[in-house]
Amino acid sequence: MLQAAVNALKIPDLRGKILFTLGILLLFRFVATIPVPGVDREILAQLLQDNQLLGMLNLFSGSTLTNFSVVAMGVYPYITASIIMQLMTPIIPRLSELSREGNQGRQQINKYTNYLTVPLAFLQSFGQAAIMSQAGVLANFGLFNSDTALRSLSILVTLTAGTVFLVWLGQLITESGIGNGISIIIFGGIVSGLPGAVGTLAGGGTIQQNLIGTTAFLAIGLITIIGIVMLNEGQRRIPVQHAKRVRRGRVYGGGSTYVPLKVNSAGMIPLIFAVSIMVFPGMVAEFMQTSSRAWIVDIASSMSTVFDPQNIIYQVIYFLMVVGFTYFYTMVLFQQQHIAENLQRQGAFIPGVRPGRNTDAYLTRVLMRITLVGALALGTVAILPFIVSEITGVTALFLGGTSLLIVVGVAVDTMRQLEAQLMMRNYEGFIR
Repeated sequence: MLQAAVNALKIPDLRGKILFTLGILLLFRFVATIPVPGVDREILAQLLQDNQLLGMLNLFSGSTLTNFSVVAMGVYPYITASIIMQLMTPIIPRLSELSREGNQGRQQINKYTNYLTVPLAFLQSFGQAAIMSQAGVLANFGLFNSDTALRSLSILVTLTAGTVFLVWLGQLITESGIGNGISIIIFGGIVSGLPGAVGTLAGGGTIQQNLIGTTAFLAIGLITIIGIVMLNEGQRRIPVQHAKRVRRGRVYGGGSTYVPLKVNSAGMIPLIFAVSIMVFPGMVAEFMQTSSRAWIVDIASSMSTVFDPQNIIYQVIYFLMVVGFTYFYTMVLFQQQHIAENLQRQGAFIPGVRPGRNTDAYLTRVLMRITLVGALALGTVAILPFIVSEITGVTALFLGGTSLLIVVGVAVDTMRQLEAQLMMRNYEGFIR
């Protein structure tokens, strides 16, 4: 792998792509240090520790919410817009038609996704600013009162523009760099917190406790990374036979290929769905506890107890929701691919299965079976921080399940792209 990296840097255009990607990441990390004026960092740090929703948003913003920077929204609104567009594609006829038009259709859908990102970013920036103002993070600042209306609007516009700026940087990486730009930005934010997390993990307690806890945590983390790689790369190959065609005395086709059905087709999306829903009752409970009515406060206390991440009931519900969302999103993606229809159009068929509806039913049945493994694995990854903290006693975990999926997935995808570039030039790639 080291020699492959050296070979990649020897190629001028590939070296330019790598340096361009690194340059964009440096620009992103520089902008992430510019805070919104009037931020109380001590209160902000405590708020991020107590509020899971903001902690999740901080993850997808690339840790920019840690300083409540001008790009504190990160690319999360774009991710939300992408999910909405994917869910709406099979429902809205116009989007369904565009999805069948190849690259040109995908570009048009991406344009709609960019348009949708702006209002979503504005709404989310309003919610974040309201939470920050209520928590006292924005010192002596009431959101949208008679004295701060213009300043409030400027904060919301700045945060929205920061999201658009990061999406633009991500698209630049996709076009002129290496890897998927949006994923690379999230990846850079997660990895940037590694030195501080290692220091926190190694500090505190006795030397023996630190050594045992850190060793156990690293061992479990390594096993988990290997498991995630196997999960992402696992697939069931369905054999496909292409019919022979005779044209002008020549025989075309007749070869055999396969349809790869991935064990984890949904990626990290089910985790995002589940976390977003699981943190909502806890946020509602926080607002309800400020009520003057005792019975409302009692209900809020019960909700806070049930939806406490340290509660095993919370972890069981979280696990089941991840499994359910994995099946849901996998079937959404499968229906959008129109595999059976495309095979029939190309004159291809699965041996022993009739083309058309029978092929679609067969593929759906196989996909449902292998997705069970992927869903259970994703559910285990989702509750991994709770399991590891119970085993090792280490509660300050740097890499949660979602973070590991992002880091490993982006690393493997980037290496594959570098491998493809090297193989085009007859060099040995990263992945053997």
